[in-house]
Order: sequence, then C-alpha cells, then structure tokens
Amino acid sequence: MSTFKAPKGTYDLIPPESAKYLAVREAIAAPLRNSGYGYIETPGFENVELFARGVGESTDIVTKEMYAFETKGGDKLALRPEGTASVLRAALEANLHKAGNLPVKLWYSGSYYRYERPQKGRYRHFSQVGAEAIGAEDPALDAELIILADQAYRSLGLSDFRILLNSLGDKECRPVYRAALQDFLRGLDLDEDTLRRAEINPLRILDDKRDDVQKQLVGVPLLRDYLCDACKAYHEEVRELITAAGVSFEDDPKLVRGLDYYTRTTFEFIHDGLGSQSAVGGGGRYDGLSEMIGGPALPSVGWALGVDRTVLALEAEGVSLELPASTSVFAVPLGEEARRVLFGVVTELRKAGVAADFSYGGKGLKGAMKNANRSGARYTIVAGERDLAEGVVQLKDMESGEQVAVRVDGIVAELGSRLG
Repeated sequence: MSTFKAPKGTYDLIPPESAKYLAVREAIAAPLRNSGYGYIETPGFENVELFARGVGESTDIVTKEMYAFETKGGDKLALRPEGTASVLRAALEANLHKAGNLPVKLWYSGSYYRYERPQKGRYRHFSQVGAEAIGAEDPALDAELIILADQAYRSLGLSDFRILLNSLGDKECRPVYRAALQDFLRGLDLDEDTLRRAEINPLRILDDKRDDVQKQLVGVPLLRDYLCDACKAYHEEVRELITAAGVSFEDDPKLVRGLDYYTRTTFEFIHDGLGSQSAVGGGGRYDGLSEMIGGPALPSVGWALGVDRTVLALEAEGVSLELPASTSVFAVPLGEEARRVLFGVVTELRKAGVAADFSYGGKGLKGAMKNANRSGARYTIVAGERDLAEGVVQLKDMESGEQVAVRVDGIVAELGSRLG
C-alpha cells in the first residue's frame, strides 16, 4: 500500500467516476462554444497582487484562503483562487481588446485552489468552467451568460436549481448606499473583525452566514432603493431579457457574492439539495476590474460554474448521465499469430473512430473474457489458430450472446455498420 495520500481537502478523479466530470465540463462548455466564446487557458499561479487588487484585500479569499508563496527568485505568487482576474490579465497582455471586435468572448476550464475548511462540496482544490465577455456594457450580454448557464444545467437534466439576481449599482450610486449601510452597521452589536470589515467593504456583511449577524440585519438598507436611474434601467432590461427567454429567477436584494470587483448585475445559481454548500455557480458584471489591474476601461461580465458541485447536484436529483461507452469492441487473441492479427484489427478500428481495447498480458480465454465483460464492450472479437486458418474471427454480441464468424478483412466494416 502507498504511504502517500491525496492532500487534505483534495480528491482524485478516477474511472469510472471521472467520466461524469468530463461530461459535465463538456455540457457547460457546449453552449459557450456555440455562442462565439473561444477557449483560453492561463497558468495555475499568478502574481499575488493580481488577486489582491482584483478580488479584494478585505475578502476572505485574499486574507484567509489564498495559497501564496515566494519563489527562490523572490517572486511573490499565488495559486489561482478564481478565474476571472487571470483571464482578464491574459486578454490585456495579449491585447485582445485592441483587435477591434468587442466584446472579447472567452471560456475556460481548470483547477482552482483555496485554503478552506474541507467539507462536502467545499474543497481546497476544485474545478470550474467559466466564461467572460470583455469590453462591452450591454444588458444583453449579462442576460446571454445567465441564459447559457441555465441551458447548460438543463442539458444535463438538472431542474431543482434557482437563479438569484441582484444589482450592485455603479460608481455613481454605490458610494451613497455604502455610506448608508455603514451608518446602519455601526449601530449593531458586531465583533471587532466584522466591524473592521464593514469599514473596508460593508457589502460583504450582507453575505455573512452567521445567524447572529443575519438576525441583526433586519431592516438593513437595501441597494435596490439607492440605485441611480441608469442602473435601474440597466437592471430592468436584464430582467426583461431573461424573462423573455423563459428563464426563471428570483430577486435577492442581499446578494453580493464574495468578490470585490462586481458592479451592477450579480447572480448566483443555487441548488437546494446540497445543504450548506448550495451555490453551484455564479457571476456578474465587473466594469472596473480592468482599471484595478492596470488596464484601460473595459466593462465586462462573466461567470464560473463549479464542476464538483454540479456533479453533487446531479446525484442529489438522482440524474444519471448517458455516458458514451469507453470501450465498444474488445479483442481476445488466442495464440501469437492471433495476437498479431487482432492487434492490427484493433488499430484499424481505432483509426475508424471505434473505441476498441485489447487483451494484454497473454491471458487465457477465461481470464480474457472476464476483462471483456468488465470493459463494458458491446462486441468481443475472438480468434485462434483455426479461425485464422479459415480467414475469419468470431464476433460475439455481449448483450445477446450471439456469435458469428466474420472474415478478417471485413471485420472493421462489419463493426462500423453495427455500431452506426
């Protein structure tokens, strides 16, 4: 037995369970690829200041959860805790915004890292698929992303999720609300850390999950009552576009999410079958993030959906994904000549796009057929010296048990026809 184990708060994806995760990633990515989003991949670590500036100095992510370290060369880096800042940095560095085709629409898939207290649905290493539309201020973009996420979830068979929606205002109306909220919070019985956080970013207190804090927030000023006319009109158009698309949502005036860069539209996808870790994804508009990290003004919007939690949501609803068979044909050679011939057949099947595997290790017929059963293959090809002398192989249908002789030079075409 190995003396090493996966680090605390992480997990290994191994077959056959890993096939679910691949299917979820593909389902989330499919509507994005169909809507003009191009794939981007960024490093697993970045300059620590990228996240400190973009995500926010006062956020739990930066103050408590980020894996930060200094290299031998003195560079201060951090494992990426989220994707948006990295994707925007890469887009700016590559001058994608100068190509003249805004918005720049990008999607990504990868691993992220936060030092959190591990529990079901909350890991220190987790997987997300995300999308960003960079460089345009348009309610239709906000609506598009919400609709595409809804489409992705429904294509997987999920139905018991809710979309929460809010507006966080902009640089015109949010400062007025911020001051009113701080005045309210200063009158509450809060601990020193929470009061300190309220001075830096009071909106974060609305997202505090502790019961003793939430009880005191009865009557708290709500941002929707402070929105300027432009933000009201923008938010109403987002709501109208989503509604027209047949996507249901709930207005949540306390929804702020855990990142400082959000402005105006913010949203979250909730699944009630997951307990405390009910958010399966979320996002919003971040019109000032580009300037925060040294770029030009580039109003943008995006989201990230958790692959891990989406899999848990599927399990909570009892949804079984229709996964393609990892092996359609399994070849069992009996003897050296059959080994050579059938290996060639398997190679040709693979070239023809048929998922095929081979009995390795010189097993006898009984052991090889056990492997064929375990593989889940629909068909098994068996050949011995007598078969090859007659120029045939035995083709067995593993569902019906029917077995027929097929000429060696016709087996690839025969299987291609049977498997469609």
